Order: sequence, then C-alpha cells, then structure tokens
Amino acid sequence: MKSKTYIHIIIYTLFFLLYLVPLSEARDIRKTILNNGLEIVTLEDHRAPIFVFQIWYRVGARNEGIGKTGVSHLLEHMMFKGTERYAKGELSRIVARNGGNENAFTSEDYTAYFEKLSSDRLYLSLELESDRMVNLILDPAEVLLERDVVAEERRLRTEDDPSSQLIEEMNAMAFKVHPYRSPVIGWMNDIRSLTRDDLYTYYKTYYIPNNAIIVVVGDFDTEGIISEIKRYFGKIPRGKDPSSLNVIEPEQMGERRIYLQKEAEIPYIFIGYHTPNFKDPDVYPLEVLSNILFSGKSSRLYKNLVYEKEAALFADGGYENLKADPGLFSIYVGLRPGRGIEEVEEMIYHELEEIRKGAVSEKELQKAKNQIEAEFIFSQDSLFYQAMLIGIAETIGAGYEYLDRFTDNIRNVTIEDIRRVTEKYLVKRNRTVGILIPEKKKE
Repeated sequence: MKSKTYIHIIIYTLFFLLYLVPLSEARDIRKTILNNGLEIVTLEDHRAPIFVFQIWYRVGARNEGIGKTGVSHLLEHMMFKGTERYAKGELSRIVARNGGNENAFTSEDYTAYFEKLSSDRLYLSLELESDRMVNLILDPAEVLLERDVVAEERRLRTEDDPSSQLIEEMNAMAFKVHPYRSPVIGWMNDIRSLTRDDLYTYYKTYYIPNNAIIVVVGDFDTEGIISEIKRYFGKIPRGKDPSSLNVIEPEQMGERRIYLQKEAEIPYIFIGYHTPNFKDPDVYPLEVLSNILFSGKSSRLYKNLVYEKEAALFADGGYENLKADPGLFSIYVGLRPGRGIEEVEEMIYHELEEIRKGAVSEKELQKAKNQIEAEFIFSQDSLFYQAMLIGIAETIGAGYEYLDRFTDNIRNVTIEDIRRVTEKYLVKRNRTVGILIPEKKKE
C-alpha cells in the first residue's frame, strides 16, 4: 500500500499538470461586448453550486483631479447607501438573507463590486448591480456622514500608523507628476472638501456600461447568463467615453529622500524603484527577482538581514506588474533596536549588489519560478481569485490572455535576466528612500 504522502504527491502533480494548460484552452473563458459597450467575461466552473459576480469600473485614484483625491473611494462607500429602489443598507441585507456575501474595493486603477451566492440566486446580482449603476441617490446628508467615516478611516489606517504614513510620503516623493503619488483613500483636506456634486459628477462620468466589465465565474450556463446580463444591463444607455489618462512620469535622474519623524517603536526603511508594468517583458524577471528577495523566511533579504546579521525585525517588499501605468519595486525593513539606519540601509544595497554580480544560483532561480507558478496556479482554485485575476487584467488593458502566457514567461527567465533588471532598475539614481525616525512618546 502506498503511503499517504506518496498519494498526495500524485494528486498534486496531476492537479498541477492540469493547470499547465492555458486558461482559455483548459476552460471556456468567453468575452462578450454589448451594444452599449459593456464588456462581459464568463468562466464556467461547476465544482460547486455557487458563483462569483464582479463588476469592475475603469476608474480609481489615478483618475482623480487635483483637490479631489479620495473621491473614488468615497463613492465606493456611497454605492451601499441606497438607490431609488433599494433603501440604505438594503443591498447588503438582501445578499445576506440569501446566504451570500458582498463587498467592494478601490485601487489606483479600478473600483470593483462583488457578490458570492448560490447558483440559483444569480439574478440577485443582476438586479442589484444594474440598479445601482444608474439609480444611486447620493443623499447630501449621507455624503456628509460617510465623509466623516472615511476621514476617521484615514486617521486610523494612515495617520496613526507610522509605516503606512511613511509609504504615503515615499510615494508622494517618488512620483512627481503621475497621480500614483496620491493615496487611494485621499489626502485629509481633500476628503473634507468633497461634496455631493463632486460625487454625482464622478458617478455619472465613470459608472456607465461602456466603462465597466462584468466578470462571472462559477456554476452557470454561459449562454444563459449572457442573455440575462443583456436583459438587465443592455437597456442602460451608453455614456460619453471618459477621457483617457496619458500621464507619463519623467525619468528619475537621482536619488530622492524623505524623512518622517513620528512617534514609533522602531525605525523603518522603505525604498522604491521605478519599474515597468505589464507592457514590458522585463516584468517577468522582476517578478522572479521579487520572489528571490522577499518570498518567505528563506528569501535573501529576510535570511540575511533578520537571521544571519540580526539587523532587522522584518524584511520584505513587493512588485506589482498588473497596473495601468508603471509603478514601484518596493523594499521595506524594520530595524532591530540598537542597529543604525545607515548600517542597515547599506546591507540592503549589498544584497542587490550581490545579485548584480550574478550571485543567484540555478537552484535558487528554479525555486523562485516554482513558487510563483504554484501560487499562480493554486490561487485559481478559488472562484473569487479566478474572477479577480481576470477582472484586473481586463480592466487595466492587459486582457485575460496575459494570464495564459504568464507561467510560460516566468519559466523562460534566466539568471542573466535577473542580473540585467537589477542593474537596470534597482540603482541609486532610480530610487526613492523613506526613513522613519522614531520620536519618544510625549508625556
């Protein structure tokens, strides 16, 4: 009799091999565009009698004007405050009564709303989302109340959190002209000045079918759901196409530094390097480099700074290539008490210099590739994350086909590619450094 471990290996290997087939070939991803411009992407998955419905709007913090930061996020809140048909909070109550859950999220590039329900309740998502695409009330009194809620959220999550505030300050320094310089939640003065008219204009500009993408993943019949979406959303008139944003961040010509003095327990170092988005093939070696540096306690940065040199309490970072415009490759380190900022910062740069010299081994490279591929594959076991990956890719312009090519492109990354992108992007003239200097608590 084979051991349980051996059987598990066989099962996971078969599961892994199944998903090596591109998504669009292994499963029937369908894209349909209605006459009013609404895009629909469907993916049948009959493993359980449930579905995830997501509606994505191509609008986020990057679309906000000067003095109006935070309007995308505040409008997201207001989308739950009632329409002409459904009273305040009723949408959430209806979904809960039917055994489902719902929520929303806002980023720099998009705003999305979702419901997860049993297959026989799919009509609810269609009724609720088609209604609030058109009939949001935006009561002035509710706007004022929710504005205060968001202001308090900003205080708790950013202004009272030293690391979050340092990231915010670093982004504002790293981007001179691109709206990625502003936080998604908005600057406090802007939040306080947003009006009902601001929200209404924004809503009518961006919450239109030709600026939206519906993604449905789960247990349904594709032809049937497309027909139903047409019935609920097809009658909504097309709006004026929003003006496209074409802001190009100037090349950084030298290191930038920001120091934040704030009550905190330990010093932090945050470093951001300008790097390309999905449109550039360098994203694949940058993804692998990010894994080598930051993924888990065996990663280079964590192992060397936390374990071996005992210079940091944590060492992490990240790179996000699925963005509408180029962003940052970020490193963040929390210092161990007694260690100096300059000393630890030089340790970080030493690790990057080692990679530039070719210190990454074939074994280390293959481990990183395997981890990225495994995470990518197994994340798709979730209906929600299948839909989310598709939604992000479609909304920012990469298209779901980008996901089909992702693992192949990761497999093709070489040690020389890793060395080359480190030398190209992770250099002094291209970096912005944020330093948190702790202040003692005031008595």
